[in-house]
Amino acid sequence: MPVQNTKPPTLKTIAEMTGLSLSTVSLSLRDGSNLKQSTRDKVAEAAREIGYVPNRAGVRLRTGRTNVLALILSTDQKTLDFTQQLIQGIGAHIQGTKFHLSVVPEFDHDDPAEAVRYVLENRSADGVILTHTSARDPRVQMLMDANFPMVSHGRTEFYTPHAYHDFHAERYVELAVDRLAKKGRRRILLAAVDNGTTNYSNTVGGFNRSIAEHRLVGDVLKNVEVLNTTEEARAFGRTLGQQPAAERFDSIICNNELVALAIISGLEEMGIRLGADYDLICKQTTKILPILYPTIDTVSEDLFAAGGELAKLLIARIEGEAIETLQTLHEPTPRWRSSDIAG
Repeated sequence: MPVQNTKPPTLKTIAEMTGLSLSTVSLSLRDGSNLKQSTRDKVAEAAREIGYVPNRAGVRLRTGRTNVLALILSTDQKTLDFTQQLIQGIGAHIQGTKFHLSVVPEFDHDDPAEAVRYVLENRSADGVILTHTSARDPRVQMLMDANFPMVSHGRTEFYTPHAYHDFHAERYVELAVDRLAKKGRRRILLAAVDNGTTNYSNTVGGFNRSIAEHRLVGDVLKNVEVLNTTEEARAFGRTLGQQPAAERFDSIICNNELVALAIISGLEEMGIRLGADYDLICKQTTKILPILYPTIDTVSEDLFAAGGELAKLLIARIEGEAIETLQTLHEPTPRWRSSDIAG
């Protein structure tokens, strides 16, 4: 039963409940890495029971830290459930630690660094997680110039190193091209959404190398504006379906589930059947594609795991670990469901 108390719970309350000293309770809630796990669990359970919340202003005055991680979240993205999965992964990792998560949306698209500038000027967090990073991302530059702890979801092209965790896009398209080649496909289109990130350029580079290695006919969709909306992507699918069979691509690689669904829909309107007339492989972050098309091949990215890794790297950076040890890639997982492989 929760303890009934009309006054706000304090460290002294927890000390009285657990029989531990005030200094031990305080150390356990701050970090407690030198304490026994049983002691830390005992303090954490008591804190949860009485609803104890640290006074962040007091913590900041004593330590200079806020115990807050700021997620600078791009609002310009088409990925299904991206935000939810990433936040859940971060939350799962920091649960039971001294850290809390603050989400800072990027509403000013004319000044992408505005949200970062706010965090820096107000020192409202101990570190920053960035999403949708570009090759020369001004947000990354600003944080590096300020020597402020940060980790990016995506690589950049800066000479100065910084912490990052990124989906291994090159490996993703290598897997997809190899799979399509083994299925006997010879004309492959990369219909990838270009959101201005380094991930897109890595995808294109990996695709071109894989096409050359397999000696296939491949093309990268240049007019990416046709994928801006689902209706435009559906119309693009209809356009593909109107091409003569001898000239039509027999396979498509896509990096966005909503776009893939729209293209498939447009091709279906023209009587072009997935799995028979062509194959499509898409990067998968949800279960929507295999639910609608049980035999579709995909390559999955675990955004929940990515969120946890980003939190892990940022906390390590805040604690002073070397940047060179905080650069990791998320290996894609092939989900091959169809069985019609060429001999």
